[in-house]
Amino acid sequence: MRPLRLEIAGEQDVPLLLTLMEPFNVFEQTPWDPVAKERALKTLLGDRSLGVIGLLVAADDPVGYFVLTWGYDLEWDGRDAFLTELFLVPHARGHRLGSEAAAHVESVAREHGARALHLMVRDENVVARRLYASQGYVSPPRIFLTKPLQS
Repeated sequence: MRPLRLEIAGEQDVPLLLTLMEPFNVFEQTPWDPVAKERALKTLLGDRSLGVIGLLVAADDPVGYFVLTWGYDLEWDGRDAFLTELFLVPHARGHRLGSEAAAHVESVAREHGARALHLMVRDENVVARRLYASQGYVSPPRIFLTKPLQS
């Protein structure tokens, strides 16, 4: 498979992104509501202060995407980044494209001034855990907790 090219997504990419996002959400066992996801996707694409979405393209074929959002933490002396989604279509897996994708994510984070890059991975996703460990990710000495806030 050819090298992976990065394209920063725009609003014109919403239909393609939704097509790629659905299998990611199914795999991650997260709720999939296409109307809500489209609304959130358009908000993110319309405001670069929130983050960016990268399309991953091999030989002019979109083979995946990633979602990178910004935070701010005094521990990191400023902006940090969260890789909230990274997905490659099944036929693109096993060709070392995950490593190329991770390098693109890191590059985009640095270009936007991030001083740390965070992500979460399911414990049972051994392939992803191995990829991230090979890229230098480590588990911090903290437990990540979440409280959903209803609007």
